[in-house]
Amino acid sequence: MKQKEKMPENKSGPAIVVGSGPNGMAAAVILAQAGLSVTVYERNEVPGGACRSAEIIQPGYIHDIGSAVHPLAIASPFFQRLQLENHGLKWIRPEAALAHPFDDGTAVLLHGSISDTAAMLGGEDGKSYHKLLNPLVEHWRELDDEVMQFPRFSIRHPVTMLHFGKQALKTAAGFARDSFSGIRARALIAGLGVHSVMDLEQRGSLAAGLVLATAAHTVGWPLPQGGSQKITDVLASYLGGLGGSIVTGTEIESLEQLSPYRLCLLDVTPRQFLNIADKHIPDSYRSKLKKYKYGPGIFKVDWILKGPVPWTAGDCISAGTVHLGGNIDEIISAERDVMQGRHPEKPFVILAQPSLFDETRVNSNGHIAWAYCHVPNGSSFDMTERIEAQIERFAPGFKEKIVARHVMTPADIQEDNPNCIGGDITGGAQSLMRMVIPRISHETPIKNVFLCSATTPPGPGVHGSCGVRAARLALKTLYKAG
Repeated sequence: MKQKEKMPENKSGPAIVVGSGPNGMAAAVILAQAGLSVTVYERNEVPGGACRSAEIIQPGYIHDIGSAVHPLAIASPFFQRLQLENHGLKWIRPEAALAHPFDDGTAVLLHGSISDTAAMLGGEDGKSYHKLLNPLVEHWRELDDEVMQFPRFSIRHPVTMLHFGKQALKTAAGFARDSFSGIRARALIAGLGVHSVMDLEQRGSLAAGLVLATAAHTVGWPLPQGGSQKITDVLASYLGGLGGSIVTGTEIESLEQLSPYRLCLLDVTPRQFLNIADKHIPDSYRSKLKKYKYGPGIFKVDWILKGPVPWTAGDCISAGTVHLGGNIDEIISAERDVMQGRHPEKPFVILAQPSLFDETRVNSNGHIAWAYCHVPNGSSFDMTERIEAQIERFAPGFKEKIVARHVMTPADIQEDNPNCIGGDITGGAQSLMRMVIPRISHETPIKNVFLCSATTPPGPGVHGSCGVRAARLALKTLYKAG
């Protein structure tokens, strides 16, 4: 990765990207592929934004600072076109994408096979699950393409989107209860719905779960060998091969720092954009940005463990991700508490256990685990004990395995990545309206300045599509003007 100690004079008017998260890096690559001279600026000493890894507790133990499991990255049409695997990125696919344990010592697993997953649900629930997922899996590439390009005026695959849309617009809670009768299926669907970061009784909360379930049966929920930083490192190397450069340890506080430039793309949310471009923003647009709402934050804990998490349900050992929340009523209640500004006694916990599948992440015989739960935006409440109690509930003896831990509160998360306002890792409050009619577009009122963060379509996730779409629009605008 090419780095510079000082800001360049930019006399030639290069393309500038602010922020080196997946969207910023994707935008930079698109611009460089178009033949532009590209410089990426990153405030941290290491590029990657929320897609980074580091030895944050002890040497020899590599933890993911933000994202850990990447179904949307391996499915990303843009990343696939780059063929990152040919540039050193290695994906590890656990035997099962997801495990959801219960208090009776059993668990339901989201297998790569629809049939195997349906068999675990059993009876009519299994048949209903197969009927729901099979059409989406058969047309996964079409669905993936539509989701990454949504919303757009023309739908290329109307039959696939009709099947998806009929369900996606529903509430995760209502769909789980209406379509399934068993505890296991209802909890599985509700848990998947939590990834929407919406109240599970809110319309549209099922969409993210359907996409993730379909991904599990097609591309899996993989882990990058060596940690999420490897995704960023490969993108940085690819950009360098195109002549682009990354300047780290440099915070951009105003557009004046960057002038002159041919194009400027910012991988930032509305609050940062207000600060960076305030002098150039008309009042109407400024008012729009100030009204932009952020969603719940997360409280995250990383552990070094003496051994694997001692799950009562032994099947959990085969899954890279584990959902901890009990039955559907508990899951709905926990997420509703968060949306209403409360801290649930029994939070819904999303846990990753990468060292079970990637020996490069740990030193000797030790293990690592990573988990988070949702909390009200900006919360200062310590959820460590409640998170660990949920794990202990399904894995008695877990606390005895803990060698050391690292906690990130919403404030810590925002300090590490200013895009995560109040600990919000999704770039803003999620809703059905935001999915259908995004409030913030890639275009801004400032000539040749565009936004490319998860605030913009198609939204959150490590897929780079926000950056790709912003960069293509910027190039189209530039060529049209030229």
